[in-house]
Amino acid sequence: MNILWRITKIAALERSRMAGAWVSLIIATILFLSIPRLIGVSIDHAISGDNSQRLLIYLGFVIIGVVALRGVFNYANLYLAESVSQHVSYRIRNMLYDKLQHLSFSYHDHEHTGNLMSKSTIDVEMMRMFVSMGLVRSGQITMLVIGSAVMMFLTDIELALISLSFVPLIAIRAIYASTRMRKMWLQAQIEMGHLTTVLQENLAGQRVVKAFGAEDHEEEKFDDQNEAVYATTYTARKAQSSNSALMQIIFWASSGVILWFGGRAVIDERLTIGALAEFILYTSLLVQPMRMVGFLVNTFARASSAGQRLFDILDAKSPVSEKQHPIDLKNIKGSVKFDNVTFSYGNADAVRNISLSVPEGQIIALMGAPGSGKTTLMSLLSRFYDVDQGAILIDGIDIREASLSSLRYTIGIVQQDVFLFSATVAENIAYGCVNPSMEQIVEAAKTAQIHDEIIALPEGYETVVGERGVSLSGGQRQRLSIARTLAMNPAILILDDSTSSVDAGTESRIQAALSAAIKGRTTFIIAHRLSSIQNAEIVAVMQDGEIAEIGKPDDLIRAGGLFTQVTELQYATSLNGISATTASISNSGKAL
Repeated sequence: MNILWRITKIAALERSRMAGAWVSLIIATILFLSIPRLIGVSIDHAISGDNSQRLLIYLGFVIIGVVALRGVFNYANLYLAESVSQHVSYRIRNMLYDKLQHLSFSYHDHEHTGNLMSKSTIDVEMMRMFVSMGLVRSGQITMLVIGSAVMMFLTDIELALISLSFVPLIAIRAIYASTRMRKMWLQAQIEMGHLTTVLQENLAGQRVVKAFGAEDHEEEKFDDQNEAVYATTYTARKAQSSNSALMQIIFWASSGVILWFGGRAVIDERLTIGALAEFILYTSLLVQPMRMVGFLVNTFARASSAGQRLFDILDAKSPVSEKQHPIDLKNIKGSVKFDNVTFSYGNADAVRNISLSVPEGQIIALMGAPGSGKTTLMSLLSRFYDVDQGAILIDGIDIREASLSSLRYTIGIVQQDVFLFSATVAENIAYGCVNPSMEQIVEAAKTAQIHDEIIALPEGYETVVGERGVSLSGGQRQRLSIARTLAMNPAILILDDSTSSVDAGTESRIQAALSAAIKGRTTFIIAHRLSSIQNAEIVAVMQDGEIAEIGKPDDLIRAGGLFTQVTELQYATSLNGISATTASISNSGKAL
């Protein structure tokens, strides 16, 4: 119930619409409850024959007026209830999206994209249905039951007691069904999230699927998960249908009993025919609430399970968070200091006891084997994760004291795994900039050696690239990513093996361009190839999460350590025209 109460509090933010919906509902229900009374009076007057024609015409017009007026207020109720539910779903989607934007990498590392998409769409819709049907329609059910019960007692106490004796059975059944179905729908929605994950991964990885001829495998994987969704949903729907059918049986059984005792009351002249008709009509008013009980139980159950999944996200605490009054980094010169930094993803340390000072404007290369901690160290600098021990300072300011927005704007990253949005070339370059001019965009593109190729595109800078930039070559995507970073004009630059996807000629042009771009900026180059570090003033060689060697390239070569070995290995590889395998490097125990 706590989950449903939280949804209700969000709906209560739409006070005026909710109040209007309830006022319309109350008036419409009162008018609805008056109709059986009017009909019963009309029947008695028609049977009595006293001035019946004129009175019946009058009562007929009154009934028509009441029905029409009830229709108007019922429309207002439905309109306002739907308006409230749409505003609530709009608000929840925004809350969810905002939360996902501010959760750290550590959260997204453990969540599947497809599952998050399922929560953002299907689960939000279940909560909307609860607001529209549950919060308002449940009030209508309550009023119809209470109103009908009162009118039944005013008509005949004995028949009223007989009729309402069935209500506890319905209430007990509804509570039992709600508890049982909540678990069923929670499992069904979890399976739907898994299915969405399978679908999302398949669509995103179509090139890999086709390259490996894995269509049959993917179809089998999807079919297995689809079967799980079918089984759980079918079980929940079957339970819902059984519950609704049982409600109908209880109602019609009560109708038969009432007709039996009511008929005897008419024979005994304890009731008039009109009063019996009125009583039966009030009983029929309970049909809609009883039919809706099963639907509402299902709605409450689905909303509760959906709310649990959504509030798990909204309540999630990000390990990376801002201080209450963070510092805005301004006029940053770019000095960086790692002070005894240690960080682990799990039980094993990813980086350990890293102490490194990088003066402003220095170009430092990080080399090492995969998993040695290079990218992790830069992720800590960008505060995608927070250090477990130690501190990272920029211009003497602990980055945990800085606002995340100013920190991310201070640091520009050219990632190895390039992601481009389905937007124009200009919009992709300008992404992350604050109101950039076209001149800035063009200058960044020229620096990244891609301006001429952009001009050659059908619409130039207004050309829309495909999803993830599939309409561009690997080298073009890499250079577009470089242009996007340079357009921000960051004080600190991180190049994560940024020339790994380009040919030798393009790499040469990019290196020449970057030589000018990195002047005056503190630059970290994550590299696996010597050609990527030709501008580096200092090289730090990492091994097992620690800095094994650090110094000027020439000094490291003369020292004859790890850097010398990788230099000789790459030189020998280029002479022989072959690629050194990762296995041979790993076996040496001295790989970078």
